Amino acid sequence: GKLALSVLSTMPVSAFCAAVATSDIKAISRINGIGKRTAERLVVELRDKLSAAGTGTVFATPGEAAPAVTAANEAALALEQLGFKRDAIDRTLKSCDMVVIDIQDVGTRFYTYYITMLRLMNKCAAYGRTLMILDRPNPTGHYVDGPILDMKHKSGVGALPIPVVHGMTLGELAGMINGEGWLDGGRRCKINVIKCDGYTHGTPYTLPIPPSPNLKDMTAIYLYPSLCYFEGTPVSVGRGTDKPFKIFGHPQMKGDYTFTPHETAAAHNPPCEGRLCHGYDLSGTPAGELRAKKIDLTYIITAYRESGLGDKFFTPFFEKLIGVDYVRQMIKDGCDAAQISQMWQDDVRRFKDARRPYLLYAE
Repeated sequence: GKLALSVLSTMPVSAFCAAVATSDIKAISRINGIGKRTAERLVVELRDKLSAAGTGTVFATPGEAAPAVTAANEAALALEQLGFKRDAIDRTLKSCDMVVIDIQDVGTRFYTYYITMLRLMNKCAAYGRTLMILDRPNPTGHYVDGPILDMKHKSGVGALPIPVVHGMTLGELAGMINGEGWLDGGRRCKINVIKCDGYTHGTPYTLPIPPSPNLKDMTAIYLYPSLCYFEGTPVSVGRGTDKPFKIFGHPQMKGDYTFTPHETAAAHNPPCEGRLCHGYDLSGTPAGELRAKKIDLTYIITAYRESGLGDKFFTPFFEKLIGVDYVRQMIKDGCDAAQISQMWQDDVRRFKDARRPYLLYAE
């Protein structure tokens, strides 16, 4: 039970499962109360169970495909599938006074760390426990962009009616979750946010440690809100290369940059695996230039037009990522990025007004 609580309060379930699957002993060792030997034992004991269960059943590593959310207690379900006893998890939550969450988010709706927090809030609310949030700066906290999620597209990569880029820290978002009644049954979770010292939403922040294996640096993090939609297409976004979320391409595209994805510890069965892709390399774009941009659909529009895939270009997962129905049709109708982004500007204005009472840091 104590071990389960350590996992829940120190590391997102998605990140823990990814670490088990890739035998990342170092990452598991950072969990409170777990040393190298225990980490090695967990990998040995849980890796086969994880493989048998299938990573898509209850959680997703940020940016990975995931099915619809099935229940508010998926965090506990995920641990149970990995071999933890459900009654031990519940007993631990009943006996503890507080749960602490300390994870680095990157501020997008499809980056699933906030969903881990949401599930913990539901569990804490059910047991009357306080959730302490050790807040961290949001590297994309300087802007808000993208359509608000149409909740018919709610899934493991989109759980709240928020824009693609919400511009909030996890502490701020937790307050909004409570205030807007987004927990199960309209419950409220007791939260205690430990604020960041000296942070504002205009403060540039460079992450000292990559938040996940496929977001290796700030270039990838800044491009992520514009490139993640390729996960809902056959086009490669660089998984299985040394430049994930910094390049994109497909065998039928025309770009001068070429690459061939291969399976790696961080990319299982990547799109276009073993095939020569033609496309574009964005890795040399200055970070300052990328930070000044908002969501740019030019990349996916270019890929759609060059690939010639027609109706085979989009998969149903595309709507899970973008969150609305109209973007796919507008791309197919030949609209440009500016025309499409204009469609969600009312969403941006409404959300910025709605979130204002929950902001903890100056805009």
